[in-house]
Amino acid sequence: MAGVFKAYDVRGLYPSQVDERLAFAIGFHYRGILEADDIGRGATVVVSHDMRDSSPPLAAALTEGLRTAGLGVVQIGLATTPMNYFAIGSLRASGGIQVTASHNPAGYNGFKLSRRDAIPVSADTGIGALEQLVATTTVPAAAPRAPVSQRDVTAAYREHVLSFVRHREPRLKVAVDVANGMATIYRGLLEELNLELVPLYFGLDGSFPNHEANPLKVENLRDLQRAVREHGCALGVAFDGDADRAIFVDGDGRPIGADLVTALLAGPMLERHPGAAIVYDIRSSWATREAIAAAGGRPVRERVGHSFMKATMRRLDSPFGGELAGHFYYRDNFFADSSLITVIEVLNAVRRAGRPLGALLEPYRSYHGTGEINFHVEDKDGMIRRLAAEFADASADYLDGITVEYADWWFNVRPSNTEPLLRLVLEARTAELLDQARRRLLAILGAPEGEH
Repeated sequence: MAGVFKAYDVRGLYPSQVDERLAFAIGFHYRGILEADDIGRGATVVVSHDMRDSSPPLAAALTEGLRTAGLGVVQIGLATTPMNYFAIGSLRASGGIQVTASHNPAGYNGFKLSRRDAIPVSADTGIGALEQLVATTTVPAAAPRAPVSQRDVTAAYREHVLSFVRHREPRLKVAVDVANGMATIYRGLLEELNLELVPLYFGLDGSFPNHEANPLKVENLRDLQRAVREHGCALGVAFDGDADRAIFVDGDGRPIGADLVTALLAGPMLERHPGAAIVYDIRSSWATREAIAAAGGRPVRERVGHSFMKATMRRLDSPFGGELAGHFYYRDNFFADSSLITVIEVLNAVRRAGRPLGALLEPYRSYHGTGEINFHVEDKDGMIRRLAAEFADASADYLDGITVEYADWWFNVRPSNTEPLLRLVLEARTAELLDQARRRLLAILGAPEGEH
């Protein structure tokens, strides 16, 4: 059980770290982290699972734990994580749990937990307390007593996501790589978007026989890039294992940073919601902030992590937010992330403009960046203090790690929540400035992870 309670979910190797016994205990103690407002919804919890072989038995044990604690269960079966969020909100449940290890390799499994209205449970808002309950409180030998029912939300979810479609013409050829993950079940919905689909690795297979279901790694995009070029596609999209993230490539096969997708979608979102706050994470390009401001919106930086993003969006009643990891959040989707809604919004933008996606993004490609680079650092706090001293002549803030800004370049260094790593994102107005700043930072941080 050691180390499986993470910042945003519970996750580990099956069955050595995550097994049916743990699943039952999490289900039983889940009630202990709910609030009165959650229970007031009727004390029902949505349970669903992904396509891994270990997911159905874990979901069954989880269900028994919930019922033993007196929480009714609505099982929606095989589902994407966004479908779990939708079911929680639309069924007005007390919360929900998706059995998934997201983009992790086949040997892993875990649990993503939410409260009412798909409000996420994080280390600070319940996962830490849940870990304590599981570790210190015995589960009684009692028979499950709360009811269990099955519900198919497929038709309702289809209607919900299709409500975001604003432009259906022209027909576009789009390559889609689902990596044998849960986005496989979106095929029918994708075909309803007036697409000529070039499908890659459809078919549920939790062993991920073709490549890892993590589109943030460039090696996992190569087949998609090749398909886009060979078939003359307008664009390509890759989903992760539980289909809550989407990463895009343009018609030339170039990967698109999710921060630039946030910049692109901010414009039409602000046309519909003038002057609204648009939330983006601290790793995002200056271009994102500038695009939001240029469209008349209020750019709001936030810490990395869906629990922080969603909480800030709720507080500001923000209609839209985006993270560099490929999560995009919508107020009209219970403030939750949806990869499929994001595909629809990108198609809306391309169709409305009548121009290729790469051309639409060109105005936002005004800076040079490194992407996220990891460094093995044992004393993370000490290194952040050293960076603050080294760059004391710049403006700095500590929203998430340290962000240092000069007139022509900036960087953020933030600690990993789970590993002895610091993560660097660096951006500059010119390639020369980027190279100079990178060399200066590497002299302090050391060699990047994997280059030792």
